[in-house]
Amino acid sequence: MAGWAPGETMDPKGRLPMLQRIAMLSAHTSPLEQPGNGDAGGMNVYVLELSRQLASRGIEVEIFTRATSRHQPPTVDAEPGITVHHVAAGPFEGLEKNDLPSQLCSFVRDVLRAEVEREPGHFDLVHSHYWLSGQVGTVARERWNVPLVHTMHTMAKVKNAMLADGDAAEPIGRIYGEEEIVRLADRLIANTAEERRELIELYAAEPDRVAVVHPGVDVKVFRAGRQDEARRSLGIAPDTALLLFAGRIQPLKAPDVVLKAAAEMLALDPSLRERLVVAIVGGPSGSGLDQPSALTDLSDDLGLGGVVRFVPTVSQRELADWYAAASVVCVPSHNESFGLVAIEAQACGTPVVAAHVGGLSTAVSDGVTGVLIDGHDPVDYARAIHPLLTDPDLREAMSQKAVRHAEGFGWDVTADRTLTVYREALDAHREAHS
Repeated sequence: MAGWAPGETMDPKGRLPMLQRIAMLSAHTSPLEQPGNGDAGGMNVYVLELSRQLASRGIEVEIFTRATSRHQPPTVDAEPGITVHHVAAGPFEGLEKNDLPSQLCSFVRDVLRAEVEREPGHFDLVHSHYWLSGQVGTVARERWNVPLVHTMHTMAKVKNAMLADGDAAEPIGRIYGEEEIVRLADRLIANTAEERRELIELYAAEPDRVAVVHPGVDVKVFRAGRQDEARRSLGIAPDTALLLFAGRIQPLKAPDVVLKAAAEMLALDPSLRERLVVAIVGGPSGSGLDQPSALTDLSDDLGLGGVVRFVPTVSQRELADWYAAASVVCVPSHNESFGLVAIEAQACGTPVVAAHVGGLSTAVSDGVTGVLIDGHDPVDYARAIHPLLTDPDLREAMSQKAVRHAEGFGWDVTADRTLTVYREALDAHREAHS
């Protein structure tokens, strides 16, 4: 196989030459960006944490992402074993995600140039994330003669079937692009068994080429048993009933459902107003940029003045404080490939009330670590959230189980399972080209 010669070091099982270098493609959003703003979200966390795990195992990772500022250096040594390439493709500022397909040719050119300037066989494998990167990955796979592993993160056909009010449908070009990636990739990684089923049924993926690998959580950052400490740090009173939404502010994530549920709870239990705080942590994104004041206007219309706190995007460590401080975290998304927010919150010992969609049915154990809701009726969310805000025994019982549940989603487990997929892709590619 390209880049390998007889006699090279074998992996511990003696099957294949050990992976030395991976090209990680994250075209539309950089893992160095702050999650919660713009297009940065769970995928950013996924790419960076997986890369860290691979680097800790001695595998060099080179991440390719589109430059969004003329001030970004072309190359950044982000951490030991991890290099980030900022690829100039289109205007630096003001380019929306839906405009990016027109810039893929420029992106492909610079990605391919990265190997032309090195020794032949520089990369052993390409791992692309999201459909834009997958399009680039199919070209790199052919030019470099290496296997392509692709993770969708979200899929147009699934998203279009669950559109929020005011959200735009994904274009047909994306659907065609995803179908091509499914056909050409050596292996596909699905976040959940449900996503694997969707890839097979909606995109005709070959079942033996689709593996389930759950995303993880950094249990060193997201820790339980420190609610009092976190509340002191954030200036929140000890007796506060804190309802938290964390994520990008856009219709897909349905933060409006959280506000409407809070209004429902106050209508049924006016005494709750004395200690209820609804924290909305995150920044506008996607179609949410079209109406940046929509959520604050809704808060005023619902009479939630003095109850709601809007908090700009924060670092992962401060986000962990918000999770730990919260009484309940609400994730009412219309669609989630997995739902890292739900796992991170549970790792901090906080029960989650979430929509029964996509990967959230895996991330949350219904009735054990939280509650899953069918649909997006604020009344249903209010009925599920209110007992967790007002019954400390119920909340504590779910909190303990939530921590144990989240412990099964460590990034080390994610990396081990991903490496298994890599080796399967390498093996299949070698056989096909022998």
